[in-house]
Amino acid sequence: MVDDTELERLYDYPPALTRAWVQTNFVTSTDGAVSVDGRSAGLSSPGDKRILALGRDLADVILVGWGTAQAEHYRGVKSTEVRAARRERLGLSPLPPIAVVTARGSVEPDSHLVRDTVVPPLVITTELAPESRRSELADAGADVIVAGETEVDLGVALAELSARGLRRVNCEGGPTLLGSLIAADLVDQMCLTVSPVLAGGTSGRAAIGPTGVPVALSLASVLTDEGFLMLRYRRQKD
Repeated sequence: MVDDTELERLYDYPPALTRAWVQTNFVTSTDGAVSVDGRSAGLSSPGDKRILALGRDLADVILVGWGTAQAEHYRGVKSTEVRAARRERLGLSPLPPIAVVTARGSVEPDSHLVRDTVVPPLVITTELAPESRRSELADAGADVIVAGETEVDLGVALAELSARGLRRVNCEGGPTLLGSLIAADLVDQMCLTVSPVLAGGTSGRAAIGPTGVPVALSLASVLTDEGFLMLRYRRQKD
């Protein structure tokens, strides 16, 4: 694994962004499982966690589906000495907010995502979400974005993030959200860690959802650490 300076150079976002630019992150077993006992932690490693933390350090906003946020027990991003220094040097806000995608507004107003955070979260939902729930979330401090009638329109959602100055988007899953981003042709970079284990079981794949036109990618970097492969792919048009 390379040092922090080189990692930051490899994984930083393009300069002077004028739109939301989406990086996605996944870890899988060698046989393609994305979780062990329902969580990705069993597939991770110190090197993988280092890159995941770096992704948060470099982002304006963390995008995540509600199912993943629940399964992984998400809270607001916490400050560390390294994170604070890096973000100040790069001219970023002190901490990135979490933006959770839930068509039905399933986030509870008293959940850890809303209460255990320094920066108020964003809840990206639809008109299908009860107006009372949207109001409760707003009253609890969340920035509620309505993007679509019954399904979240991710193009609209990303435009709303961009309008708020949140253009460095770090998506942490899960498979349904990634599948929807792929179908809408909204993925700019894919960071994939391959864990040197065979997981078996019935775990799903990294992306599930509607069939779309395959998105061609170019391999941008390859790192190894104790048998783990850290792969970074970018859209070919970039």
